[in-house]
Amino acid sequence: MDVFKVVQRRPVVFPLAMVAAVAMVLISEAGYWRSVRTLNEITATGSARTNIQGLRQGILAAQTAQRSYLLTERREYLAAYNKALQDIEASFIFLQQRYSPVQAHTNVLSQLHSVTDSLLLQLANTIRQHDAGARIVLEDSDDGEQTESIRALSAELLQAEDINASASQNDIFQTLMLSRLGVALLSAISLLALVMYLRQSFALERQQQEVQRIVQTERDRLELEVRQRTAQLTELTHHLQTAREDERSRLARNLHDDLGALLTSAKLDAARIRSRLLAAGAAPEALDLLAHLVTTLNSGIALGRRIIEDLRPSALGTLGLVSTLEILVGEYATHSGLQVHCVLKPVSLDENAELMVYRLVQEALTNISKHAKAQQVWVSLGSHAGQVEVSVRDDGAGFDAQTQPTSAYGLVGMRFRVEAEGGTLTVVSSRGQGTLIQVRIPQASTEPT
Repeated sequence: MDVFKVVQRRPVVFPLAMVAAVAMVLISEAGYWRSVRTLNEITATGSARTNIQGLRQGILAAQTAQRSYLLTERREYLAAYNKALQDIEASFIFLQQRYSPVQAHTNVLSQLHSVTDSLLLQLANTIRQHDAGARIVLEDSDDGEQTESIRALSAELLQAEDINASASQNDIFQTLMLSRLGVALLSAISLLALVMYLRQSFALERQQQEVQRIVQTERDRLELEVRQRTAQLTELTHHLQTAREDERSRLARNLHDDLGALLTSAKLDAARIRSRLLAAGAAPEALDLLAHLVTTLNSGIALGRRIIEDLRPSALGTLGLVSTLEILVGEYATHSGLQVHCVLKPVSLDENAELMVYRLVQEALTNISKHAKAQQVWVSLGSHAGQVEVSVRDDGAGFDAQTQPTSAYGLVGMRFRVEAEGGTLTVVSSRGQGTLIQVRIPQASTEPT
């Protein structure tokens, strides 16, 4: 479906969809980065708590290793003591970076660092005195006040980290709640957009159905009118063809009865005059003129016969359709000089259908002579599956059957004449491939005589 058409038909849905998409991205990104910051803060809080606890444990480990070394003078305890000092220093470095932005926490850390340094200095002096040979009494070393101060200061830092952890937890809860509210709001907007989309879709579908109903009604009306007009044209064509054939028959009868009788009577009169001129010993010039007159009368009689045959083929009623077509095709081959292949078989048709077939073949041969520029012509007549099939084919120039030519009234007349007899006409042609005109007509109920 075209996106622009959707936007034009549903102008509200697209902005709502864009707003929902942008809002979803913004809420998602805001929640993501806020959650990342909160998780980083929680991680830093955990690391700080770990380092504070490690600081406590390092101080305790340093005290324990110092006492064990003083009592046993074993060097491995001195190594553990040095390791504890390194851990304490690493914890202070991390905590200084952690609390540098907050002045209050920096002050507490400074106090803790000072007390720790004092305690560690005291432990280191005791070890040096012992290594120098001085007698050290462990019960006399009093570091309890310093240890208690370290414990109190570290507890204050741990409390601050607890507050930070609680704030981070609340921040995560708020972020999740905002995300839930955002998702719910976007879901509501999406649902609203869907409802609007469905309403517009249903309205558009109803409109389309109404338009389709109107178009279908108009189409049915037009098809009915076309069928009626086609039937009227077919009936009119049949009536005109019948009237023309009747007029041709009347003219043929008049020519045969009147003109034929006159020409025959004139020829008989000329014969009687010739016999009398011969008996009277007339001049040769008069006999020649009389012979020329007889020849002219014979030509007139022959012309009258051809005109009568063109108007109404007498052979169609006496010899039948096959013989009449053979005569027509033979005369056409003689006059045109084309090679005509003829395959004609007896068929069962009524008188009007036979006359229609004769006229169709006659019209097709005339069109070939005028337009086809053909060398060969094939004419066939036969029956198959209750249908009489007539075809006229040539190997001439042909034409584009998909384009209706401006001079195709002959084909239109053929089609209406065939349809008036209940048949169908098919024209197959292409440029340079010749033309095929094929007609199928239902057989008559009686066999031809």
